[in-house]
Amino acid sequence: MWKNFKLNKFLLLIPLTSLMFCFNSPKNDDEKMQTIMVSVKNTLSYLHYSPKPINDAYSKDVYKHYFELIDPAKRYFLQSDMEEFQKHETKLDDYLNLGDLTFYKLTVDRLYQRVDEIDKMTQDIFNKPIDMQEDETLTLETKLKKNPANKQEQYNEWKKFIKYNILQEVETLNSKEQAQKEKKDSVIKFKLNDTIKLKILTQDQKIEKATNEVKDLVKETFTRFKKRKKMDWFTVYMNSYTEVFDPHTNYYSPKDKEDFDTQFTGKVIGIGAIIQEKKGYLQLGALTIGAPAWKSKQLTEGDKILKVKSKPKDDAVNVVGMLSDEAVRLIRGEKGTPVTLTVQKNDGTIKEVTMIREEVVIEDTYARSIVVNAANGKKYGFISLPGFNVEFDKENGGRNASDDIKNEIIKLKAQGIEGVVLDLRNNGGGSLTEVGDIMGLFMSAGPYVQVKDGNGKIQTLKNKNETPIWNGPLVIMQNELSASASEILAGVMQDNGRAVVIGSPQSFGKGTVQTFVDLNRFLNTEDDFGSLKLTIQKFYRITGESTQRKGTESDIKMKDFFTYAEVGERYDDHALAWDKIPSANFQKLNYFDIKALEKTSAERMAKNSNYQLLLESAQWREQLDKEENITLNINKFNELMKQRKAQIEKFKSLTKFENGLKFTMFPSEIEREKKDEAFKKKSEMWVKNLKKDIYLQEAMNIISEMPNKK
Repeated sequence: MWKNFKLNKFLLLIPLTSLMFCFNSPKNDDEKMQTIMVSVKNTLSYLHYSPKPINDAYSKDVYKHYFELIDPAKRYFLQSDMEEFQKHETKLDDYLNLGDLTFYKLTVDRLYQRVDEIDKMTQDIFNKPIDMQEDETLTLETKLKKNPANKQEQYNEWKKFIKYNILQEVETLNSKEQAQKEKKDSVIKFKLNDTIKLKILTQDQKIEKATNEVKDLVKETFTRFKKRKKMDWFTVYMNSYTEVFDPHTNYYSPKDKEDFDTQFTGKVIGIGAIIQEKKGYLQLGALTIGAPAWKSKQLTEGDKILKVKSKPKDDAVNVVGMLSDEAVRLIRGEKGTPVTLTVQKNDGTIKEVTMIREEVVIEDTYARSIVVNAANGKKYGFISLPGFNVEFDKENGGRNASDDIKNEIIKLKAQGIEGVVLDLRNNGGGSLTEVGDIMGLFMSAGPYVQVKDGNGKIQTLKNKNETPIWNGPLVIMQNELSASASEILAGVMQDNGRAVVIGSPQSFGKGTVQTFVDLNRFLNTEDDFGSLKLTIQKFYRITGESTQRKGTESDIKMKDFFTYAEVGERYDDHALAWDKIPSANFQKLNYFDIKALEKTSAERMAKNSNYQLLLESAQWREQLDKEENITLNINKFNELMKQRKAQIEKFKSLTKFENGLKFTMFPSEIEREKKDEAFKKKSEMWVKNLKKDIYLQEAMNIISEMPNKK
């Protein structure tokens, strides 16, 4: 949730003017980092919504979080290192106050030392026979791991890690071989021209090939690591301080801020996926609708990224253990060029996915609608809203989410629809003002959110529109990834009794607002010290309840893949607390009988075999994700992969599911498809996915049972 933020001059007058001339231009990296530390501390203390005392308790939290960021899998630092580091556990607050780099330099210098040693270790491991028949297991759950007690134990752990990577490579070779075999069998069966080259390797040949591949990738990983400047780790260090305030308060170096702006505007050449670090791996985060990763339909949020092949003639680069910004730079490139990701799916299988880089344009985040011809013979409107976008420069084509939705409703009404389904699933939020404007399209004037700042001042924001353009049945769809503005819109429509909210038991639970503060604005220098993304306010529903942590609870609950995973603000140790303020003045409408709708929906879903199978699949995948150990014996590993593939077969029918709904595009879009091939492909993919959407099927069942009060 973002807003334009201007610092109040009176707020800055006493505490912050003293910062303006505290520092001269730094002469070197050390002085620059010291300046950043003190500036970050002052900005956090004076401007954060809920500033923490900079004391020993805070220092301990920062210490713990720092090692979760710098060595999450506990592969680099020895137990003796941790014992030495622990002497500083209660001093990090003092270091922040003084701009003291003692702890940062100690840990980063030691990290590079250990990397040098581990590089030599791994070379020794590869120079000796690796027994893939040995009965060993690798601990996957980092909470169960301890730092190696000595170098021999570290050697053994890296050997296990290497064996695990070899097994993954062997599984990739097995999958490729099977896919080629199936293609060749199909060609022969239908008597087609056979140009498929199929070479069957023995298991020993696959192990040899996989070992050489992993050897090269490990060597490249350490080579790249050593090329990184030590100051690149400073952002990680500073975020251990900021993220203990709350998970959405982060330090951005000038390079990181540039990357953020690029992603925020949507004008980036790449695949359209957020890359995030979790449990020592890089994982795919949210996929941009319409972008190459999303269009591939082979990648999903949570996939672990193992390798990136930037160019067809380049070797794939192992990104396991790599920082996300470095991986992002491998994935980005020139428009129209291919990039290949090797990912590990939640079920443990390995998949290579090749995509063509595109400019991920902002159009893919705009609202879009379509007419749904339901089984009861009636027409309904479906509107997808990926984000609450707002552009203030309307003279040059700037667009707002509320204007887009208004236009979509007008088009839908012209088609004679009898209800609207607004889809906010995976919508991470955006402009707060757009919530009020969108609310005004569906109901008369009234409050839509309450905002409280760090001083306790509460402001009620109101929609002033008295002429809604749609008064008929309204269903809002959400899931666990519906966050911020999405939660506020769903919440206010629910509180007013204007819409039925269906979907996940609760939404994400992000009830805070952030702004960027440039650190050099307080300093007497022309240098760029980066920026702090800072939490400055909290949001509350018109009932007075915060959306923080709890999110918005659905009226009609439908579980999905995310329900069984740890998705949401409530799973973050440093997330701000839920609380409540007095209710705003509003009068609830009486549009429908929610209990009756809930009862009939529950009866339908209990009998829906596809829905029950989907939930079984979700639970199974989540169990896999929580597995604590995995075998490193190749025969047992192959058997495990075989069992998982057999289990996947059970769920294969879900890929063939169709909900029976019929969709009709607008005449103008049909005309556009004739001229715009990219738009045509996007539309075809969009409709194809809508036909497979079991939740949309139930949304149409629910809206057909709602009384029409147009």
